[in-house]
Amino acid sequence: MIPAEYAGNERRKGQRALAHIPVRIAQEDGDIVTETLNISRSGAYCQVNKRVELMTKLKIQILLPPAGSLSAARKNQKRSKTIHCQGVVVRVEPAAHNGRFDVAIFFSEIAQRDAESINDYVGSCFEQDHA
Repeated sequence: MIPAEYAGNERRKGQRALAHIPVRIAQEDGDIVTETLNISRSGAYCQVNKRVELMTKLKIQILLPPAGSLSAARKNQKRSKTIHCQGVVVRVEPAAHNGRFDVAIFFSEIAQRDAESINDYVGSCFEQDHA
């Protein structure tokens, strides 16, 4: 959910879906397994159990669920898709009262078809909300 004070100041170009999607983040000091809080074609927001410094480069694996819309069915997206990409940490904030950290990741290197799959998934989330 977008906090009310930011609602009119949206800087992102693409839509975001509030979705809990499994993510594995590979770093030099070990992998972090978590899930997204929201996702868009250009990045993800998630909560992690250790601090990751700003501008840290990450290798990311996303297990994108099949999109739930008719357009996804026409594209034969009936099973989850594993997406491998690279990202950069663009924001880190302590999470409220649990010792974890909210992390915003920009997808710096992602295949066009994978970015489109994420975009289709996000679009299907909005279609379901308005159906």
